Amino acid sequence: MTLDRICVSTWAFHTQFENGEIRLLDFPEMIADRYGVHNLEIVAPHFGDTDEAALRQRLARTKSRMVNIPIDIKELWETPSLSSPDPAVREHAIGLYSAWIDRAAALGVPSVRCDPGLLNLLDLAPTIASYRKLVEYGAARKVEVSVENHGSASAHPEQLAEVLRQSGAAALPDFGNFPDEGTRERGLRLLFPLAKSICHAKLLKNMRNCVEIAQISGFSGVFSVESADVQGVIDGLLSGA
Repeated sequence: MTLDRICVSTWAFHTQFENGEIRLLDFPEMIADRYGVHNLEIVAPHFGDTDEAALRQRLARTKSRMVNIPIDIKELWETPSLSSPDPAVREHAIGLYSAWIDRAAALGVPSVRCDPGLLNLLDLAPTIASYRKLVEYGAARKVEVSVENHGSASAHPEQLAEVLRQSGAAALPDFGNFPDEGTRERGLRLLFPLAKSICHAKLLKNMRNCVEIAQISGFSGVFSVESADVQGVIDGLLSGA
């Protein structure tokens, strides 16, 4: 693996962002200088009130690009959201995510991640319908909609994969998040064949196995580092974990 397939997420520095130690405008240069990486993933809350024209200038200056926006919306976290049986609740969530899809399109970001909320394991139809709308909305703006094993949905990779297959959304496999090793192995093998452009890499004892599953699945996207030990993950990826 080479550096052009590695990305660094602002989530790796989320504590520093939250306490004001790092400004988003300084992030592209910091990552380029420190790690030689030019692919960036910026979590939605870390945009704050950043001047986006200035951000584009900083990206251009460092020859960097944003590859994905994980859309973390506090009011939707672990609520029914896109999976609600109530159409009004689903439409509200779709509207919040759609606004970020518009923002991604304006910034030239090719992918966003939207969470499913609390899956109803007995009826996936509302979740599938929500993602079909988001996928269609994103496609019209050349923005891929992806879904991560994130939150409680991580414990149910079979259902998550079914939602992706039926809705057309892409998977965003995360090496972590799973509740146990068995679910991780099963989940990554289900999700990586459905992944298109990005996955999340973390420093785990079985990191090598995670990378091997990605390779066997034919994944050709970028590995976005979410671990606080950014250099450790990069070194592991470059060495084949």
